[in-house]
Amino acid sequence: MDWNFLIKNKDSLCVTTDSRKVTPGCVFVALKGEHFDGNAFVDQARKDGAEYIISGENALAELQDLARAWRRELGLPILGITGTNGKTTTKELCAAVLGTKYNLYYTQGNLNNQLGVPLTLLNITRAHEMAIVEMGASHPGDIKELVEIAEPNYGLITNVGKAHLQGFGSFEGVQRTKAELYDYLRAHGGFCFRNIDNPYLAQMAGDLQTVPYTTGTMPEGTHLVGGYNAENVSAAICVGKYFGVPEKVALAAIRAYVPSNNRSQFMQTERNTVVVDAYNANPTSMQAAINAFKGNCYILGAMRELGDYSHLEHQNIVNMLLERKADKVLLVGEEYKETTAPYPVFDNVEALCEHLQAEPIRGYHILLKGSRSNQLEKVIPLL
Repeated sequence: MDWNFLIKNKDSLCVTTDSRKVTPGCVFVALKGEHFDGNAFVDQARKDGAEYIISGENALAELQDLARAWRRELGLPILGITGTNGKTTTKELCAAVLGTKYNLYYTQGNLNNQLGVPLTLLNITRAHEMAIVEMGASHPGDIKELVEIAEPNYGLITNVGKAHLQGFGSFEGVQRTKAELYDYLRAHGGFCFRNIDNPYLAQMAGDLQTVPYTTGTMPEGTHLVGGYNAENVSAAICVGKYFGVPEKVALAAIRAYVPSNNRSQFMQTERNTVVVDAYNANPTSMQAAINAFKGNCYILGAMRELGDYSHLEHQNIVNMLLERKADKVLLVGEEYKETTAPYPVFDNVEALCEHLQAEPIRGYHILLKGSRSNQLEKVIPLL
């Protein structure tokens, strides 16, 4: 569809999927899901002054098409970021660094899917000089779909690991899907920022033009917890250097960045110190967190969407905990009940909360990590 009638000579667009947020001049997108149907609010959106309404069975596809057209209209450089672990943190760090020099727009929160990416693009304005778009995937072809909407000029894959194995089928499936970013860049004359210490990324990149960085070491003075963040920091410094941000300025921006949203956060409570990394978890990130942790108490939630690999990967985590001989381990999720774990296993976070209310813990350095569906953040007030 030719969207020129809607996007030409505009400095910004107002696009919303929430009928309650329609204002005069907005584009209202009437999406339909399992528990909602935006089509029921089309008339109200029109009364509230919507300039244009996207509705019907192809509403999402039309939204994506509009986002692509707006991205082309703006023509600004876009860095696409994906990876199994660290993509959101790396996005945030790159944004902190590039924001010292450019009027930058970047993915807010975790809006990195087939709906989030087009909404991100449509929030970019003519005043912005460049953008960072985070891209997530849980099935083959997801990244291919997203890059064909965002059309990035540059790409960064943080790493590849064991996540969403139920959707990907195997680790090789993860690699092929993440490599769809490299495939797009290769076909369109772009290039990538790549950790040359990672052999998987080297294999995936092939002859793609590369700006290299190494894993490096964690600089002092940051608010980031865990040595596994070193490669995220190195990536941000590399990106900044390429775009003209001196390393000294980049490091200052990284040191000023404070993690949020339960990602690598350090908390000092009245009773314990807690490392909260409970936004997401998969076998790769869980193992990295355990290896980096120097404390004596682990509260771990189950890892989801692992399919046939679930039992093996949860047993591997239990084996790691046994080797570390932690003072206290509390596990959440039925997946752990099928392992040889000699630790307390709770069906859900509510059961764990009841236990902690009855038997409070004090004086521990705690790692709190698990898949988002565990809702482990509910435990924090009891720690």
